[in-house]
Amino acid sequence: MTEHLPAIVLAGERPGGGLLGKHFGAAANALVPVCGVPSIVRVIETLRQTMCIRGGLISGPLAEVVNTSAVFASILEHGDFRWIAPESGPAESTSRALRDLNQWPVLITTADHALLQPQVVERFCSQAMAMGQDAIVGFADITRVRAAFPHSRRTVLAFADGGRCGTNLFLLRTPTALRIVDFWCNIQAERKRPWRMARRIGMGVLIGYLLGRLRADDALRVLGQLAGCTLGWIDVAEPSAAVDVDSVDDHALAETLLRTRAAEGATSA
Repeated sequence: MTEHLPAIVLAGERPGGGLLGKHFGAAANALVPVCGVPSIVRVIETLRQTMCIRGGLISGPLAEVVNTSAVFASILEHGDFRWIAPESGPAESTSRALRDLNQWPVLITTADHALLQPQVVERFCSQAMAMGQDAIVGFADITRVRAAFPHSRRTVLAFADGGRCGTNLFLLRTPTALRIVDFWCNIQAERKRPWRMARRIGMGVLIGYLLGRLRADDALRVLGQLAGCTLGWIDVAEPSAAVDVDSVDDHALAETLLRTRAAEGATSA
């Protein structure tokens, strides 16, 4: 793939600050060091090492964190990424960032994806760009993830054709993909009124999913129809793509994996 894409990196957090950041004494979750390197630095450097990503936006954390952070000063001085303030949640932040950037296609990932590797990004973008849907999401097979990390607790989407984990990798190919983000914002707005959420999605869809009868393709087709766009998914083969550093346990796992990678790299060298 030769086309250069921008990336949006979501680095906001809930009001009151992130629990992981507080645990490690960092001003924000994105600044938590993983093997001595802040998580967001690892993500940005990974994106810079790819052949497909060229700059973009960082959404969050709050201005008072960014303006007093030497880490963010170092990231932003390169000029390829710029910062914008986050909104009230990830859906709203994504919507604002997409409209601010207004470039298509665009990759979306998160600042806590400290284990993200350049080859994973390149493979995902290459496969997604070859697809016809407006938006593509990366899923990891839960069987592979559990085989690699048997003691790690992951959120599983229980589809009829196999359980899958999110990978915080999304490629929005066309402006029409904004519709799924706006749909997400509307669903989030109803999170305290679950009956309204159910009504928006459809009881038949929810019951089918709960009974394990909904395939991944079917789920995305229905969501796309509700939102007014087309959705697809890619199987991300690397199990570590399903690990984001948003808990103390995942932080420990990430550091173990990074030390293993470093040791393997030293051995092969």
